[in-house]
Amino acid sequence: MREPRFVASLGFTRDDFAVFAIQGFNTRMAKIYELVRPKLIRLGNELAPELSRRLHNEFFPHVAKHMRRATHPPTQTWAAFGPSSKGYKRDAYLALCVSRAGIHARVVVKSEADGRAEMAERLADKAASLEQSFRGTRIASYDKWDCESLPAEVPAERALFADLAAALQKKTGGLDAGFGWPPRDALRLDREELIDAYRELEPLYRILCAAV
Repeated sequence: MREPRFVASLGFTRDDFAVFAIQGFNTRMAKIYELVRPKLIRLGNELAPELSRRLHNEFFPHVAKHMRRATHPPTQTWAAFGPSSKGYKRDAYLALCVSRAGIHARVVVKSEADGRAEMAERLADKAASLEQSFRGTRIASYDKWDCESLPAEVPAERALFADLAAALQKKTGGLDAGFGWPPRDALRLDREELIDAYRELEPLYRILCAAV
């Protein structure tokens, strides 16, 4: 787990994380749109140019739009940073997620993304070099995550990347991996720390993008 440097926070409060414990679809949705979504819109617009500069890739911000007619209230929400201004779900993207468990910096590929088979093949081929790039860093897989507590972090080694590649190859597979900070630490998480997390995830993101 990364220790925040406690400089300038991202602006989230305990109320933002508590939103996801509210019972009732309409009540929870209203609070997400009142409290959390405006902060994600602001951060998305502010962080996208900085990520573009730091990671030498163009990023466009997109904030999640939850289905008003969904069966269950959302357990997390997010700002996505993708390579297209038109949308993000057809590409690999970076995500800033907020849930009851805290704040998360992740690389995501949805099941509807284009070129998943090619992404999986490239990821499997580059597993050894990715292990060297991460240099012992521990990351977590958010596949089938319950959104209640942070998933366990494991070493970013060949075995992990092989598992992620195998998941991408499934008919409805995807990829979701990265770092998380529980609410106590997330309250004091600063932007530089967050961008550092995306920089650590950059080798994985680049391999996924290159395969499309």
